Amino acid sequence: MPADLSPIWISLATSLTATAITFVLGITAAAWRERRSGPLFALLDGVFLLPLVLPPTVVGFLLLLLFGRNGPVGRIFLAMGTTVVFSWPATVIAASVVSFPLMYITARAALAQVDPELINAARTLGASEWRAFHRVAMPLAAPGILAGTILSFARAFGEFGATLMLAGDIPGRTETIPLAIYFAVEANEMARAAFWSVIDVGISLALLFGLYYWSQLQSTSRARIERAG
Repeated sequence: MPADLSPIWISLATSLTATAITFVLGITAAAWRERRSGPLFALLDGVFLLPLVLPPTVVGFLLLLLFGRNGPVGRIFLAMGTTVVFSWPATVIAASVVSFPLMYITARAALAQVDPELINAARTLGASEWRAFHRVAMPLAAPGILAGTILSFARAFGEFGATLMLAGDIPGRTETIPLAIYFAVEANEMARAAFWSVIDVGISLALLFGLYYWSQLQSTSRARIERAG
Protein backbone atom coordinates (compact mmCIF):
# COMPACT_ATOMS: atom_id res chain seq x y z
CA MET A 1 0.00 0.00 0.00
CA PRO A 2 1.40 3.46 -0.89
CA ALA A 3 2.28 5.70 2.04
CA ASP A 4 0.46 8.63 0.42
CA LEU A 5 -3.27 7.97 0.00
CA SER A 6 -4.08 11.53 -1.02
CA PRO A 7 -5.10 10.52 -4.60
CA ILE A 8 -8.21 8.87 -3.12
CA TRP A 9 -9.34 12.00 -1.31
CA ILE A 10 -8.38 14.29 -4.18
CA SER A 11 -10.33 12.12 -6.64
CA LEU A 12 -13.40 11.95 -4.39
CA ALA A 13 -13.35 15.67 -3.57
CA THR A 14 -12.85 16.57 -7.23
CA SER A 15 -15.57 14.22 -8.47
CA LEU A 16 -18.13 15.26 -5.85
CA THR A 17 -17.53 18.96 -6.50
CA ALA A 18 -17.61 18.50 -10.29
CA THR A 19 -20.80 16.44 -10.03
CA ALA A 20 -22.50 19.15 -7.97
CA ILE A 21 -21.52 21.74 -10.58
CA THR A 22 -22.63 19.65 -13.55
CA PHE A 23 -25.88 18.71 -11.76
CA VAL A 24 -26.89 22.37 -11.53
CA LEU A 25 -25.54 23.46 -14.91
CA GLY A 26 -26.67 20.33 -16.76
CA ILE A 27 -30.27 20.44 -15.55
CA THR A 28 -30.46 24.21 -16.08
CA ALA A 29 -29.15 23.90 -19.64
CA ALA A 30 -31.42 20.93 -20.38
CA ALA A 31 -34.54 22.69 -19.05
CA TRP A 32 -33.69 25.83 -21.01
CA ARG A 33 -33.01 23.85 -24.18
CA GLU A 34 -36.24 21.83 -23.92
CA ARG A 35 -38.31 24.96 -24.47
CA ARG A 36 -36.44 25.97 -27.61
CA SER A 37 -35.93 24.57 -31.09
CA GLY A 38 -34.23 25.52 -34.32
CA PRO A 39 -30.89 25.06 -36.12
CA LEU A 40 -29.09 27.53 -33.84
CA PHE A 41 -30.05 25.54 -30.76
CA ALA A 42 -29.09 22.29 -32.49
CA LEU A 43 -25.65 23.82 -33.00
CA LEU A 44 -25.61 24.71 -29.32
CA ASP A 45 -26.29 21.05 -28.55
CA GLY A 46 -23.15 20.22 -30.49
CA VAL A 47 -21.14 22.66 -28.39
CA PHE A 48 -22.53 21.20 -25.15
CA LEU A 49 -21.74 17.65 -26.26
CA LEU A 50 -18.33 18.42 -27.77
CA PRO A 51 -16.32 17.31 -24.70
CA LEU A 52 -17.96 13.91 -25.05
CA VAL A 53 -16.46 13.28 -28.49
CA LEU A 54 -13.19 15.20 -28.36
CA PRO A 55 -10.09 13.47 -27.00
CA PRO A 56 -9.58 14.52 -23.36
CA THR A 57 -6.15 15.94 -24.19
CA VAL A 58 -7.75 18.25 -26.77
CA VAL A 59 -10.29 19.37 -24.18
CA GLY A 60 -7.45 19.96 -21.74
CA PHE A 61 -5.49 21.94 -24.32
CA LEU A 62 -8.49 24.18 -25.05
CA LEU A 63 -9.01 24.72 -21.33
CA LEU A 64 -5.33 25.57 -21.01
CA LEU A 65 -5.71 28.20 -23.73
CA LEU A 66 -8.71 29.60 -21.89
CA PHE A 67 -7.43 29.50 -18.30
CA GLY A 68 -3.69 29.84 -18.92
CA ARG A 69 -1.81 32.98 -17.91
CA ASN A 70 -2.25 34.42 -21.42
CA GLY A 71 -5.83 33.17 -21.86
CA PRO A 72 -8.87 35.46 -21.59
CA VAL A 73 -10.04 33.95 -18.30
CA GLY A 74 -6.52 33.38 -17.04
CA ARG A 75 -5.71 37.08 -17.37
CA ILE A 76 -8.70 37.95 -15.18
CA PHE A 77 -7.44 35.65 -12.44
CA LEU A 78 -3.90 36.93 -12.91
CA ALA A 79 -5.12 40.49 -12.39
CA MET A 80 -6.61 39.32 -9.08
CA GLY A 81 -3.24 37.91 -8.09
CA THR A 82 -3.96 34.23 -8.60
CA THR A 83 -3.94 31.53 -11.27
CA VAL A 84 -6.11 28.50 -11.96
CA VAL A 85 -3.78 26.16 -13.83
CA PHE A 86 -1.80 23.59 -11.84
CA SER A 87 -4.11 23.85 -8.83
CA TRP A 88 -6.91 21.79 -7.31
CA PRO A 89 -9.63 24.05 -8.83
CA ALA A 90 -8.14 23.14 -12.22
CA THR A 91 -8.91 19.46 -11.55
CA VAL A 92 -12.51 20.42 -10.76
CA ILE A 93 -12.82 22.50 -13.94
CA ALA A 94 -11.43 19.69 -16.10
CA ALA A 95 -13.68 17.07 -14.48
CA SER A 96 -16.74 19.34 -14.74
CA VAL A 97 -16.22 20.04 -18.44
CA VAL A 98 -15.77 16.40 -19.47
CA SER A 99 -18.68 15.15 -17.31
CA PHE A 100 -21.14 17.93 -18.21
CA PRO A 101 -22.31 16.32 -21.50
CA LEU A 102 -23.47 13.16 -19.71
CA MET A 103 -25.53 15.16 -17.22
CA TYR A 104 -26.92 17.38 -19.97
CA ILE A 105 -27.92 14.62 -22.37
CA THR A 106 -29.52 12.39 -19.73
CA ALA A 107 -31.37 15.34 -18.17
CA ARG A 108 -32.69 16.35 -21.58
CA ALA A 109 -33.87 12.81 -22.29
CA ALA A 110 -35.53 12.56 -18.87
CA LEU A 111 -37.29 15.92 -19.20
CA ALA A 112 -38.42 15.10 -22.75
CA GLN A 113 -40.34 12.09 -21.40
CA VAL A 114 -42.42 14.24 -19.04
CA ASP A 115 -45.96 14.70 -20.38
CA PRO A 116 -46.31 18.40 -21.37
CA GLU A 117 -50.00 18.26 -20.43
CA LEU A 118 -49.02 17.80 -16.80
CA ILE A 119 -46.90 20.95 -16.94
CA ASN A 120 -49.72 22.85 -18.67
CA ALA A 121 -52.17 21.65 -16.02
CA ALA A 122 -49.90 23.00 -13.30
CA ARG A 123 -49.70 26.34 -15.08
CA THR A 124 -53.48 26.41 -15.46
CA LEU A 125 -53.81 25.93 -11.71
CA GLY A 126 -51.67 29.02 -11.17
CA ALA A 127 -48.22 27.51 -10.72
CA SER A 128 -45.29 29.61 -11.89
CA GLU A 129 -42.80 28.24 -14.41
CA TRP A 130 -40.31 27.53 -11.62
CA ARG A 131 -42.93 25.85 -9.41
CA ALA A 132 -44.25 23.72 -12.29
CA PHE A 133 -40.72 22.63 -13.14
CA HIS A 134 -39.68 22.03 -9.54
CA ARG A 135 -42.86 20.28 -8.35
CA VAL A 136 -43.97 18.43 -11.49
CA ALA A 137 -41.20 17.98 -14.07
CA MET A 138 -38.31 17.27 -11.72
CA PRO A 139 -39.98 14.45 -9.70
CA LEU A 140 -41.13 12.75 -12.91
CA ALA A 141 -37.67 13.07 -14.49
CA ALA A 142 -35.85 12.08 -11.29
CA PRO A 143 -34.87 8.51 -12.35
CA GLY A 144 -33.12 9.72 -15.49
CA ILE A 145 -31.53 12.65 -13.70
CA LEU A 146 -30.19 10.39 -10.96
CA ALA A 147 -28.70 8.07 -13.58
CA GLY A 148 -27.07 11.05 -15.25
CA THR A 149 -25.68 12.21 -11.92
CA ILE A 150 -24.08 8.84 -11.23
CA LEU A 151 -22.65 8.63 -14.75
CA SER A 152 -21.28 12.17 -14.43
CA PHE A 153 -19.61 11.28 -11.14
CA ALA A 154 -18.08 8.16 -12.68
CA ARG A 155 -16.80 10.17 -15.65
CA ALA A 156 -15.34 12.85 -13.40
CA PHE A 157 -13.76 10.20 -11.19
CA GLY A 158 -11.99 8.59 -14.15
CA GLU A 159 -10.88 11.80 -15.85
CA PHE A 160 -7.21 11.80 -16.90
CA GLY A 161 -6.23 13.66 -20.07
CA ALA A 162 -7.83 17.06 -19.47
CA THR A 163 -6.74 17.00 -15.82
CA LEU A 164 -3.13 16.30 -16.77
CA MET A 165 -3.12 19.16 -19.29
CA LEU A 166 -4.76 21.76 -17.05
CA ALA A 167 -3.81 20.75 -13.50
CA GLY A 168 -0.66 18.65 -13.96
CA ASP A 169 0.43 15.95 -11.55
CA ILE A 170 1.25 17.54 -8.21
CA PRO A 171 1.28 14.97 -5.36
CA GLY A 172 -1.04 15.99 -2.56
CA ARG A 173 -2.70 18.72 -4.66
CA THR A 174 -3.79 17.57 -8.12
CA GLU A 175 -2.74 13.92 -8.30
CA THR A 176 -5.94 11.93 -8.81
CA ILE A 177 -6.12 8.14 -8.96
CA PRO A 178 -5.85 7.95 -12.79
CA LEU A 179 -2.78 10.18 -12.69
CA ALA A 180 -1.28 8.09 -9.87
CA ILE A 181 -1.76 4.95 -11.98
CA TYR A 182 -0.18 6.50 -15.07
CA PHE A 183 2.93 7.82 -13.33
CA ALA A 184 3.33 4.62 -11.30
CA VAL A 185 3.50 2.69 -14.58
CA GLU A 186 5.91 5.31 -15.99
CA ALA A 187 8.17 4.71 -12.97
CA ASN A 188 7.80 0.92 -13.41
CA GLU A 189 6.13 0.67 -9.98
CA MET A 190 3.62 -1.96 -11.00
CA ALA A 191 2.55 -2.88 -7.48
CA ARG A 192 1.56 0.73 -6.78
CA ALA A 193 -0.23 0.97 -10.14
CA ALA A 194 -2.09 -2.27 -9.38
CA PHE A 195 -3.14 -0.94 -5.95
CA TRP A 196 -4.62 2.23 -7.42
CA SER A 197 -6.26 0.27 -10.24
CA VAL A 198 -8.01 -1.99 -7.74
CA ILE A 199 -9.25 1.06 -5.81
CA ASP A 200 -10.50 2.67 -9.03
CA VAL A 201 -12.27 -0.48 -10.23
CA GLY A 202 -13.80 -1.06 -6.80
CA ILE A 203 -15.30 2.43 -6.57
CA SER A 204 -16.54 2.27 -10.17
CA LEU A 205 -18.18 -1.13 -9.62
CA ALA A 206 -19.82 0.16 -6.45
CA LEU A 207 -21.31 3.04 -8.42
CA LEU A 208 -22.59 0.79 -11.20
CA PHE A 209 -24.03 -1.68 -8.68
CA GLY A 210 -25.75 1.15 -6.85
CA LEU A 211 -27.28 2.39 -10.10
CA TYR A 212 -28.44 -1.13 -11.04
CA TYR A 213 -29.86 -1.80 -7.57
CA TRP A 214 -31.71 1.51 -7.54
CA SER A 215 -33.17 0.92 -11.03
CA GLN A 216 -34.36 -2.52 -9.94
CA LEU A 217 -36.08 -0.99 -6.91
CA GLN A 218 -37.74 1.58 -9.17
CA SER A 219 -38.97 -1.12 -11.55
CA THR A 220 -40.36 -3.18 -8.67
CA SER A 221 -42.06 -0.13 -7.19
CA ARG A 222 -43.67 0.78 -10.51
CA ALA A 223 -44.86 -2.80 -11.03
CA ARG A 224 -46.50 -2.80 -7.60
CA ILE A 225 -48.24 0.49 -8.29
CA GLU A 226 -49.53 -0.80 -11.64
CA ARG A 227 -50.82 -3.98 -10.03
CA ALA A 228 -52.49 -2.00 -7.26
CA GLY A 229 -54.10 0.31 -9.79
